[in-house]
Amino acid sequence: MTTEIERKWIVSEPPPAETLGPGDELRQGYIARENDVEVRVRITASSTRITVKGGSGLSRTEVELEINDDAGKELWSLTEGRRIEKVRHRVALGAAVAEVDIYDGALAGLVSVEVEFASVDEAGLFVPPAWFGREVTGDSAWSNASLAERGLPSSRGPSPSLRST
Repeated sequence: MTTEIERKWIVSEPPPAETLGPGDELRQGYIARENDVEVRVRITASSTRITVKGGSGLSRTEVELEINDDAGKELWSLTEGRRIEKVRHRVALGAAVAEVDIYDGALAGLVSVEVEFASVDEAGLFVPPAWFGREVTGDSAWSNASLAERGLPSSRGPSPSLRST
């Protein structure tokens, strides 16, 4: 069991696509969500994982296990109506790594960024670049589980897309 210490922002002005570099396609489906505990399956080109997260805010408990593709497909079938699709880009920011997520499907146009930290103190000292936008750490309406279940919060539409129209 590990503790995930993470901050999250909604990006209003994403950096140019060439700054982001290549990304990894992710599909996440939520099997169960109750109180402050969620269980999800994540499928990428290279792995399938089941993750249990507990708690809320900056610091959460996280247990993640790699599972085989057949088990992933079985679990995926249980997530209908509670799924997100996104492309994740990793951007180095000094000692930190920003994970920039560009959402697809029902959340197309939304761009978020998350940064994980080794300690709560390190998280508190981190000064995000201006392009990160509005911080939503601890706002459950912007959690991936909530976005998968309920879509975008009604008070805020999607961020500009990096795609050309």
